[in-house]
Amino acid sequence: MNRIKSIDKNSLAEELELEAGDILLSINGQPIVDIIDYMFLINDEYIEIEIEKQNGEIWELEVDKSFDETLGIEFENPIIDHARSCTNNCVFCFIDQLPKGMRESLYFKDDDSRLSFLQGNFVTLTNLKDDDINRIIRYRISPINVSVHTTNPELRQKMLNNKFAGNILSRLKQLTDGGITVNAQIVLCPSYNDGEALKSTITDLMTLRPNLNSVAIVPIGLTAHREGLLPMRGFTVAEAASTIEIVHDLQRVALERIGTRFAFLADEFYILAGQAFPENEAYESYIQLEDGIGMIRKLETELDEAVPKYLKKQHKHFAQKVIIVTGTAAQPFLEEMLAKVTKSFPSVEVHVKSIVNHFFGEKITVAGLITGKDIQTQLESDVKISDFDRVLMPASMFRSDEEIMLDDTSIDDLNKRFGIPFIKVDCTGEALLQHLLYGGKHA
Repeated sequence: MNRIKSIDKNSLAEELELEAGDILLSINGQPIVDIIDYMFLINDEYIEIEIEKQNGEIWELEVDKSFDETLGIEFENPIIDHARSCTNNCVFCFIDQLPKGMRESLYFKDDDSRLSFLQGNFVTLTNLKDDDINRIIRYRISPINVSVHTTNPELRQKMLNNKFAGNILSRLKQLTDGGITVNAQIVLCPSYNDGEALKSTITDLMTLRPNLNSVAIVPIGLTAHREGLLPMRGFTVAEAASTIEIVHDLQRVALERIGTRFAFLADEFYILAGQAFPENEAYESYIQLEDGIGMIRKLETELDEAVPKYLKKQHKHFAQKVIIVTGTAAQPFLEEMLAKVTKSFPSVEVHVKSIVNHFFGEKITVAGLITGKDIQTQLESDVKISDFDRVLMPASMFRSDEEIMLDDTSIDDLNKRFGIPFIKVDCTGEALLQHLLYGGKHA
């Protein structure tokens, strides 16, 4: 329900004497079905709104405002409507592989284009009708992140276990022809959609440029909790190397034809194959960073740029002994980067502690899926933590804008457990160096 949760100070809503608990019924006579209705209808410079007060009174209010001015309200439900759940049964689904006993919200499979627009979630488009597609185009819900996986109709139906999943190219064409920007994702599964199927998919998606902006290619994630699920396997070293060759060849073609490399591989492929990451410029401003594309190269580049700048500062930095916790995949690269930092700043001592993922299984090596329980047990057994000043944790380990991890461990829990500060750090070179040199204080 579109019930108001809070009112911003000095906002139009405060001036109109709206209150938490009131319900926004309509704007310009149109009912508010979801947050997209609200965002679209609120843009007029003159609007008429209908409010149901907590005592049942109906207020009809006329509002003069600037074009991009909002009412200044927050709804109890961020999207107002119920989130649409996924109707697929994907062979690679990560949520199906979660252990029992986690918070209930983690088991919800959303497949909602509104959440894609608002929060960057990936959607499959399998639960949309033509009216839904037309509404996205009419309301300019852009960009949208789409889980494509393959453009082969029969293969996509098989991978998603959904007989309605095969029309992905026509759906994408409707969106891109309608001016909607799309970022695509491929979860790559060996012996399914890799090899020649991957070539065909990228080539097909290239025809939808420029509104199909980019393609992220990430490997299937396999936890230790796959009881009752279809047998799946990860990539071999040779398969990872072959995938890199395929994508790099297609990048060269795309760069020549359409002026962009277009398709980008997740860091895990290069790590598994033992190959160097592409250079900084090859990631084209890191347009798929949220999907783990280029995170290590970006951090290294930012650190290399930040170190000379901080060397020029006249402020004396503190002597620091710091632990950085990360996943097993990133450890050697982080150690190499930080060796250059400590060479430039000898009073800083850094210990990189990789955390083996016992919670999800040791095949899960990324920092973003590490839990507080694994951090606690492995720091207690492997590190004399009292020798250090603080522990730095990448922001990817936490819920967005919070300090809570996947298993509901909080930073406060860790602080109390170990008696030294645990600090959430943005995944940028500047933020990391700031915390290493000044403990998070500004120079």
